[in-house]
Amino acid sequence: MSAQSPLPLDLPETPEQIEAIQRDRKVAVVERARRSAFWRPKLEHINAAKLDDPEEWAKIPILDKEHLRAMSAEDFYTGFCDFEPTDICEYWRSGGSTGRPLFYPKTWEDIRYNMVGFTRTFECAGIAAGERAHISFPLGIHPAGQMWARAAHIKDIGVAWAGAGASLPSTQQLELIRMLKPTLWMGMSSYGLHLANMADSQNVDLAAGSVHTVMCTAEAVSVAKRAKMEREWGATLYDCFGMTEISMLGAEGPERDGFHVWSDLALFEVLDPETWKPVADDEPGRLVVTSLWSNNAAPFLRWDSGDIVVRKIPSAGQGPFSVFPVIRHAHRTAGFFKIRGVNINHQEFEDFMFEIPVVNDFKVEMTTAPGGLDEFCVSVELRAGSEASSAVEELMLRTKQVFEISPTIDMLETGSIAAAFESSVKAPRFVDNRE
Repeated sequence: MSAQSPLPLDLPETPEQIEAIQRDRKVAVVERARRSAFWRPKLEHINAAKLDDPEEWAKIPILDKEHLRAMSAEDFYTGFCDFEPTDICEYWRSGGSTGRPLFYPKTWEDIRYNMVGFTRTFECAGIAAGERAHISFPLGIHPAGQMWARAAHIKDIGVAWAGAGASLPSTQQLELIRMLKPTLWMGMSSYGLHLANMADSQNVDLAAGSVHTVMCTAEAVSVAKRAKMEREWGATLYDCFGMTEISMLGAEGPERDGFHVWSDLALFEVLDPETWKPVADDEPGRLVVTSLWSNNAAPFLRWDSGDIVVRKIPSAGQGPFSVFPVIRHAHRTAGFFKIRGVNINHQEFEDFMFEIPVVNDFKVEMTTAPGGLDEFCVSVELRAGSEASSAVEELMLRTKQVFEISPTIDMLETGSIAAAFESSVKAPRFVDNRE
């Protein structure tokens, strides 16, 4: 079956349609998973005829990254997965930056349904046929870039397959944007800031250019980061939500109050991480996801995404995507530094820095001083025309007030941080070099 076949699933019109799909597909995915040596003993006690009973569904064990990390590659392909080589359309590299990557097999049928999720992001964000996209996501075995490029073709959106900065240098990306005049830029938010900072160092007014819409995924987009991205690009940012284990699963609509998640493509549970019981709407919980259609080769049942979210039912009258529930990130499992007894959350510090208008870019390094004390070093690049001494004084004072710690400030020339980040898809803003 060709992956270029017509898309197999129309946008549902009512919650009842979604409920009917979930009812049928829960049985199908459990029966499919029983062909997996990993899942077979874990599903012996499950009554497929009673899966609409929350207590019966909850008997299926939660699957998480530790289960996968415990497997060898051979165990994963022969024990967890179940497929014939001729069934496979392509492989997707698992996300994350730590541990041994796995390459998830996707059948032709999987990709057809995965493509539904990617095409919907354009519709949800109001991106119309005839737009022109510059895609700065990695291309190849990381799925987002190549899937979005193909989805754009389905929606009659033109595409420049630029790839990330590691494959096409950022100076060339900026030149392509200037020359080809895309209306849509797509990439990770950290790389979007990197391009904006490099443009500023070259006296290029990116905000006055052709791009009026930005679409991001893979990283949390806080209020402060969104404001900075929109200010630097002169564009409206729409965030999208997905995971390599499942697919692209949701996107912001015009109201941008959370992700409309495709609940006809996947089953979303928001659970208390201690009891694994469902939490009420508008209460934070751990997001657990089951693919309803693309479990043919790699059966991800009740996958613990690691996301802490709140779920809400959208108000009526918000367009065709209001049929779907909305999920907001409460916070994603985030890194932090602990220094002199103080916890400094990376996301909170990033928001803090990006809310300071004179800050163009920054990076943080934890080091050990000759006397053995920890040092909190912040390297800062200011916007052109800013006065350095007053900016340093303000930054030290505000950091002390907010985080109760005094940093060492290192002023850098405009563009130097962008140059250091050039080879990285995700900007390494926080580095712990303590001995």
